[in-house]
Order: sequence, then C-alpha cells, then structure tokens
Amino acid sequence: MQGKAMPEPNAMPVYVGVDVCKEWLDVHVHPSGQTLRVSNDRVGLKRLKRMLAPLPVARILMEATGKHHRAAQRSLHAADLAVAVVNPLRARLFAEAAGTIAKTDAIDARLLAVMGAALEPAETAPPPAALEEVCELVNARTAATAELRRRCDACQRHIERLDAEIERRILAQPDMARRHAILCSIPGIGPITAAIFLAGLAELGTCSAKQAAMLAGVAPVANDSGDKSGRRAIRGGRMPVRNAAYMAALSASRHNPDLAAFAKRLKNAGKRPKIVIVAVMRKLVVLANTLITQNRLWTPIAP
Repeated sequence: MQGKAMPEPNAMPVYVGVDVCKEWLDVHVHPSGQTLRVSNDRVGLKRLKRMLAPLPVARILMEATGKHHRAAQRSLHAADLAVAVVNPLRARLFAEAAGTIAKTDAIDARLLAVMGAALEPAETAPPPAALEEVCELVNARTAATAELRRRCDACQRHIERLDAEIERRILAQPDMARRHAILCSIPGIGPITAAIFLAGLAELGTCSAKQAAMLAGVAPVANDSGDKSGRRAIRGGRMPVRNAAYMAALSASRHNPDLAAFAKRLKNAGKRPKIVIVAVMRKLVVLANTLITQNRLWTPIAP
C-alpha cells in the first residue's frame, strides 16, 4: 500500500514534546530520545509531520505561547495527531517536581514529552478561526490598556516633577512667593491654580478689576446691535487661566463661605448653573487682583 506508513499494532506509543518560540519548534520524542529543530512555519511543520508519520504518537504536548503555537497546533491537529496545549506554569512546576532547574528549549521539549507520558493530558482542539481572531483582538486590547496605564503613570510622575520644580522656583523669589501665598490663601485656589494665575496673569495687582476679568476671559462681552440686545457671553481671554479659574470656582462654590453664599443667591434667583459658575470665576479673579493689589492674605472678614 502506498502513502502514509502505518505503525505496528503493538508498537509502544511515543510522546512528543514541542517547545515553541516565534522562530523555532524544538521537538523531543519520548522514550526514544529523538530530537529535531524546525522552523515555526509551513515548511518546518511539513518536516515535523514527515518525522512523526511513522511513529505511534499518543500525544503531542506544547505550551500555550500567545499566538506562536497556534499554527503548529492547527496543522498537527489537521494531520490527525492528538495535541494537548498546557499552561506554561503547569509545565514549569512539573519540571521542578522532576528535579530539573535548568531551562533551555531542548530541555523544555524533553520535559513536555515526559509530562505527556506521565500525565497524559487531554487533547486540546484548536478553536474556530473566527474565535481565534476575536481572541487576538481581545489580547491586543488588553495589551493596549496596560500600555495606556503605563503611559498615564509615566505622565503622572512627570507632572509631579514639574510641580516640584515650579514650587521650588516660586519659593526662590520672595516677591513671587508672596503673591503665590496670597493666592493660595483664597479658599478654592490651590498651589497649581495659583501658579497658573502667576504665570498667565502677571498683570494681577497692577490692573483694574474689569481689566483682570477681561484678561482672564471671564467678563461678559456685549452683543448688541441697533434695537437688538443680544445675550452676553464670555469670550477671548487667556484659556489656561480661564480653565484654571473654572476648576477653582467649582471648589470655591462649596468651600469659600462668601462665594458659596453668592452662588446660592444666584441659583435661588433662577440663574442657570453655567452662568453661576462663570460669575464665581469672575469673583475669584477680581478677588485675587484685589488681594495682590493690597498685598494681604484672604481673611473671612475683610479689613
């Protein structure tokens, strides 16, 4: 009969360990000790199947290695060979239980073959191609999420270093340190917002309240034409300062007694939430300008 050679009916079954990496497949046949290294591609798999064809293979063991083992598993399964894919940790624990500490590709292949003979793990059928593709996408998403967390952590550490350097340089200049302390004394304004005000509104203390509000972009701008009186809205100004003032206003609306009462009066008067926040922003900027002009810290009761 031509074609595939059939093993002898009473031949001793053999167990094959396959150590998988991206480029190579290291193969060990137990108990004969026969070894082979082939490329982890279609050509290498053809060589491997030719080697295994005359052997009474009971089980082929390989570790789950991401996507690198899948082509070999699918090809060997299609050739009617029983393949078991095992958890790498389980294989490592078996090796340690067998007294083997050293780890090479050839050693791993031998131990996988011995593990197959000792434990005879169940055959693992390859998943459908569609499911495999979804698994690839899910794994890619998991990796991207981990990378995003790593980058966020790196950015957070960088921001913390910048904060420390900003604080150091502000404290090194007495005049700037005083202005910073005045701003930080206002409930609702923290060290970072105070630094943004210092850098973005250097005119604080040297301009009028209206000018300070216009520079920060928190002063309503007229929108009138002829008999028409349009709705006033804030526009222009310095965006970093306006953004910082917005966050400070949210805090001040709850923790600054005067501004919390001011916000409550506006709400009770039916003002929309956005208008209330903008009004508190303007009050904060005007207050900051006034305190720096007078060179005094904020106190609950103004002198």
